[in-house]
Amino acid sequence: MKRISVGILAHVDSGKTTLSEALLYSSGSINKLGRVDHGTSFLDNYELERKRGITIFSKQAVLKYDDTEITLVDTPGHIDFSAETERTLQVLDYAVLVISGTEGVQSHTSTLWKLLKKYNIPCFLFVNKMDLTDKDNNTVLGSLKFNLSDNIVDFTNDNSYIFFENIALCSDDLFEEYNENFTVGSNTITEEISKRGVFPCVFGSALKFEGIDTLVNILCKYTKMPDYPSEFGAKVYKISQDEQNAPLTFMKITGGSLQVRQILKTKNSPEGEKVNQIRIYSGNKYTRTESADAGTICAVTGITGARSGEGLGIENDSSLPVLSPVLTYRIIPPQGVDSHKLLDKLRILEHQDPMLNVLWNDTLGEIQIQLMGEIQLEVLKALIKDKFGISVAFGQGNIIYKETIASTVEGVGHFEPLRHYAEVHLRLKPGKKDSGIIINSICSEDVLNRNWQRLILTNISERTHKGVLTGSPVTDIEITLLTGKAHLKHTEGGDFRQAVYRAVRHGLRKAESVLLEPVYEFTLEVPSENTGRAMSDIQKMYGSFEPPVIKGDISVLTGKAPVYCMRNYHSEVLKYTKGKGRLMCILNGYEPCHNSDEVIENIGYDPDSDIENTADSVFCSHGAGFTVNWQETEKYMHLDYVLKENGDEVAEDNIESEYKSRPQASDKELMQIFERTYGAVKPKNTAVSAKKYQSENFEKYKRPGKSGFDGNDYLLVDGYNVIFSWEELKSLARADISSARDRLIDILCNYQGYKGCRLILVFDAYKVKGGKGETERIGGITIVYTKEAETADTYIEKAAYKLAKNNRVRVVTSDGMEQLIILGSGALRVPSQTFLSEVRTAEASIMTILSENKEKRNLK
Repeated sequence: MKRISVGILAHVDSGKTTLSEALLYSSGSINKLGRVDHGTSFLDNYELERKRGITIFSKQAVLKYDDTEITLVDTPGHIDFSAETERTLQVLDYAVLVISGTEGVQSHTSTLWKLLKKYNIPCFLFVNKMDLTDKDNNTVLGSLKFNLSDNIVDFTNDNSYIFFENIALCSDDLFEEYNENFTVGSNTITEEISKRGVFPCVFGSALKFEGIDTLVNILCKYTKMPDYPSEFGAKVYKISQDEQNAPLTFMKITGGSLQVRQILKTKNSPEGEKVNQIRIYSGNKYTRTESADAGTICAVTGITGARSGEGLGIENDSSLPVLSPVLTYRIIPPQGVDSHKLLDKLRILEHQDPMLNVLWNDTLGEIQIQLMGEIQLEVLKALIKDKFGISVAFGQGNIIYKETIASTVEGVGHFEPLRHYAEVHLRLKPGKKDSGIIINSICSEDVLNRNWQRLILTNISERTHKGVLTGSPVTDIEITLLTGKAHLKHTEGGDFRQAVYRAVRHGLRKAESVLLEPVYEFTLEVPSENTGRAMSDIQKMYGSFEPPVIKGDISVLTGKAPVYCMRNYHSEVLKYTKGKGRLMCILNGYEPCHNSDEVIENIGYDPDSDIENTADSVFCSHGAGFTVNWQETEKYMHLDYVLKENGDEVAEDNIESEYKSRPQASDKELMQIFERTYGAVKPKNTAVSAKKYQSENFEKYKRPGKSGFDGNDYLLVDGYNVIFSWEELKSLARADISSARDRLIDILCNYQGYKGCRLILVFDAYKVKGGKGETERIGGITIVYTKEAETADTYIEKAAYKLAKNNRVRVVTSDGMEQLIILGSGALRVPSQTFLSEVRTAEASIMTILSENKEKRNLK
């Protein structure tokens, strides 16, 4: 049996769901026609969908016609849910684009047409509501050809001379076959449709069941099942939950077959998870099956690590979506609801909809969410209430801005704490509009080997880089690796990561930055007497437009305007045209912001205070890492600039392959520098006097002219580093990491009580999705669990930087890379084994005190 997947797409209110109902009824899948306006449609089964009469979530149903099995996928039509539609396109073999005969090609229709072209999906057209218009088929067909494609052909009668003549005009191959035979074979037509060379069109009325049989016939006759490989592959396109809140992973099998109890490996679960059930859904009902062959769209239970767009088996991941949110809203929880707990719940919804970008703003202490528009906001509010029983409110939506650059610059990043080394030079060049970030390399492998270059390019792509005007993501930039330097022995992967981040930021600080805002492409239809008002409004909104086109007593204006200015204009149009006007908008990418100075001032972003996105470099002198301000990097960097001041490249033979001026120390010399700074390196079993070590090093480290301390001694401890450095704790960790953690806390509580210092114990929690960072006090010490995307190193570096200004600060860790940076801020690194000696000395002293006290009590 031929098995194909067909998506139903349309601009909102074109009758898409009504067509789906008619197709279901005609196949015998349902025995009663539902209606959207009555809230009885089979596929729109979510309460809010029936209430509003719109499709919010994609649904599927299986239809069978003779020897063809069609998995019908109904998609949302409203632009606010276009991301859901775009995800569905990944698994379609064919699409049916529904167009309203009364409205013609609308704004979102054009968007869907472009998406179908991007994903290379063959398309059939169904012109609906022909019973409500006075236009004939030929008039509507002419409009479709003008607005979409010349190769749209009326398939109402696919066996007439006029039909074959129209088909012949679509390609040279079709013309040659028609010229020889005065007809074109159905197999040839099928092949051309699959290559998007022909777009079949049917006219009718889904509500009155007109044209349905014709559509079904051509879908069966002129489609073919793709050739699938024998090896297993699948594309995940949707994450959801069933009525018992069990996770459902919707996927299309694109190779081989899927079996119940099969182990599937995902990026978040590389060890694999077992498929418990395979479900074939029709509406909200499903049937179970033990296996699913290639071409099947199904939902599986038991898989929790997959993400929408992820490829399984031999299947590749999907590319980034074309459509993205343009508004950020602040979520206001009701009184008594903790924001952090609400954030955890919202992560569940984000997992189901990756475009629902949930953010925690650490500075403002609030939850923010990125959405497409007001309708999606209303739906999200209802979803949160329905799933979690929480009634949230939303603040005013703010525009999502982006940043780019207007000049070509060379950014330099240098990272050289002791025994670590990396330097990277990147060219940042303005890119084409809406091109995103393009990454490449022109660095010779004689200068930097291929593996380091690949790592550098990966480090550039793995991070969303912030601009320097508002801290918004940067885009439309071409980043090219020019040159770089690694040490034969002392360069690690993390060194280049640090150098790359600093090089990108350094380039952004040097470049002329431009703030970008999202822009709508609009079509505005108003009565002729309102044309002047409309043109004046668009000019006030910093928009531009083509000369008006007069259609009877209606003027049509097309142009572009900022989203910020137009987002509430729809209701204004209805008011001044007394309901006769119509505004259609579609996102048309990002362009320079019309009020950038005002936006920058209101956001108030300070790039110098953003320590996590620093442009400064780290160099090494006398064994200590020190930070160099980005404006001074040129004086210290080891490689010459590759670009001239005007941004042109210099000759390749001027790119130095060795360090600029300073000779590099040998291992022996590096060890001598290390010992002069920290003292002799001793075997692990050698005891060290804690009090002597502490007093000597504090005096040695106190710098002349430094402002006085306030008398507080701080000890920052990298928890997991210590656990895996001490044999006792390491043995506990092998069996149970939490036991090792609790034991370390007990040890440090005693140590802090004896020493009287302020002790901060830091544990990594950065790999925990949605981690917001936690702090607790136990036995006099402060315990910190870092937030998502923040390592213990990062936290300790920031804390040491702040505390060391007026306090004595020591850092306990044996990780020599990040922690060496803090030495330049006035903190002292204590190796974990040396600290163990201090702890043992303190414990011995405590036991002596306890013993003496016991003897005194006995004497009494």
